[in-house]
Amino acid sequence: MDFYKRVGIVCRQIPRGKVATYGQIALLCGRPKNARQVGYGLRQGLAGEGTPAYRVVNSRGILSGAASFETFDMQRMLLEGEGVAVTWTEDGWKTDLKEYGWKNTMEDAVYLKGLFEKEEGGG
Repeated sequence: MDFYKRVGIVCRQIPRGKVATYGQIALLCGRPKNARQVGYGLRQGLAGEGTPAYRVVNSRGILSGAASFETFDMQRMLLEGEGVAVTWTEDGWKTDLKEYGWKNTMEDAVYLKGLFEKEEGGG
């Protein structure tokens, strides 16, 4: 299966009011060293329609995808609209991963693997 299709599937599983990191998405896609590729795919729209790219932040909780949105603060506004607290720091807008990070489980990973296999098998 196309890596970017996997990225879209994983991102659509991030619960409302939670964020995930680029590395976390890469790991759940089966490519733990491809965090930058996740960012590229989201920025280029390769993960498909309806992918909540605004829920993806860097490993420190920084909203690093601002250039990919219509306005520089759209990612922040979308997250705040879901109840995710975002504060300004010297590094940029940031959220607390301990509080708002998606703590996916092994069951989530197994479920995603099943979705990937279902898609690869055509049904």
